[in-house]
Amino acid sequence: MRPFALVAAGAAGGALLGVALVLVMARHGLVPINDAQMQNYLMRHADILPAMLNRAQAMEDERQKLAQNAAMKKIGQAAFFDPAIAFVTGPADAKSTLVEFYDYDCPYCRASLPAVKKFYDAHKKDTRFSFIEFPIKQLHGESAILAAKASLAARRQPAHYMDFHFALLGREDSVTEEDIYAEAAKAGMDVNKLKSDLSDPAIEKTLKSSIDLAHKVGVDGTPTFILNGKFRPGALDDETLANEMKS
Repeated sequence: MRPFALVAAGAAGGALLGVALVLVMARHGLVPINDAQMQNYLMRHADILPAMLNRAQAMEDERQKLAQNAAMKKIGQAAFFDPAIAFVTGPADAKSTLVEFYDYDCPYCRASLPAVKKFYDAHKKDTRFSFIEFPIKQLHGESAILAAKASLAARRQPAHYMDFHFALLGREDSVTEEDIYAEAAKAGMDVNKLKSDLSDPAIEKTLKSSIDLAHKVGVDGTPTFILNGKFRPGALDDETLANEMKS
């Protein structure tokens, strides 16, 4: 979920919503009045707040899209398919590509899982996939970091990785250490090797690299997809994913 949307969702009390709107509108020059005038105006015209919020969100989305495309052009699309950062699978010469920045404790990533898994199963022989860790500790706590590190360690058993990844992302609650080892065993992994690999200091370095990549291109929420080179933040369903991969 995007931070801007989180501000709006958490501002149902009224005053905080007004503050959030003021800040965004001021950034875009939508309200050329001082603070006192702004407060009085908003209180008298509370009915226009939803439209103003939608407009501000659209402008913010467009600003971010332009910034992300510029950043991606600068660093090159190959950076998203670096096996030192991402789990990469599928033909190297595939014409279609799908990149996902995700967090195992993110409900919107979980909501996108059925569509992503279905698309992966149908197109793993003709699409290049890249799965990149982007745990957001501020939102989901230490369990998100633990799951991300376990995922990085699991990459060292690539034949079982995708089954493990989809299983871990499909859990309903915050991921625990017990969950990790249970899903690893179900996926056919050597659990003792996973535990050993999880303690490797290189895992921490790899996680930092994936988070740094996300920040470089302005990814600020999960899931964020890059579909055939185009950014697409937010949850996806079957129809949306199929349509956007065709465009």
